[in-house]
Amino acid sequence: MTIDDCRRIYAEELRFTANIRSPALVEAFARVPREKFLGSGPWEITSADDRRSSALGAMQAPNRQTEDPRDLYRDVLVVLDKTGDINNGQPSALARWIDALDLKPGDRAYHLGCGVGYYTAIMAEAVGASGSVAGIEIHPDLVKRAKQNLSCYPNVTVHAGDGGAFDPGACDAMLINAGVTHPIPLWLDRLRDGGRIVVPLTMAITRTLGIGMMTKIVREPRGLSVQMVTSVAIYSCRNVREAQREPLLKSAVTSGVLMNLKSVRRDAHERVDTCVIHGHDVCLSSGEPSSRCSP
Repeated sequence: MTIDDCRRIYAEELRFTANIRSPALVEAFARVPREKFLGSGPWEITSADDRRSSALGAMQAPNRQTEDPRDLYRDVLVVLDKTGDINNGQPSALARWIDALDLKPGDRAYHLGCGVGYYTAIMAEAVGASGSVAGIEIHPDLVKRAKQNLSCYPNVTVHAGDGGAFDPGACDAMLINAGVTHPIPLWLDRLRDGGRIVVPLTMAITRTLGIGMMTKIVREPRGLSVQMVTSVAIYSCRNVREAQREPLLKSAVTSGVLMNLKSVRRDAHERVDTCVIHGHDVCLSSGEPSSRCSP
């Protein structure tokens, strides 16, 4: 079986396991060579379940070493930096999140936490030559690799630095690939009409890892709506976490109340019963979206 055959089968498997609705996204997974982004082999791979158990201290994740690039076309994590405990992400999880963005040709997208650029390339394929993607990564070594890996994509720019401080400009779609306590005002302000942001709201369980829900926020005429995408265990974006929101988020996650989110309020108001994670500038609410609450 050729590498192209493996890539096609991988893409078709993701179509079912991740319930991908977008044919363009399936084609992107069938075209983009994952091995190009991961450096020369041998590669260390592991399952997402084993990785989560290891992070929670239940076991040591067993890594398998392979020199065959065909093994990369499975729903596995690939080690990027063993010392820093950084991996390339689980394809089925990222596929679900990217699919939730409803990317269309011509869209302008933002990818926070772009790593070595593999999923940024997937997004670039989905928005096409008429669209563009801006990626940002905080780890210098990964930035260098991402810039090199994505050099053949004229519609992609890679930035180095803190994603919480970076202004991506007006966007149709944003993928925040690190756990936060809330979507920051800058991201919401930069969403165009109809714009979508997929962002993980997580409670911290270790210094670097959090669990919670991947949520989708949409700028609609009636306001900023919220819906759940998947559960998530993900690295934390330490610069987009507020101490006063941590206990509120922990309570919302552990009680299941986080599942009741329906809107984001931006208006100044006192805390009320519908405020799930209340903040003075961004409030995650179980109330229906309202244009008067969403500047």
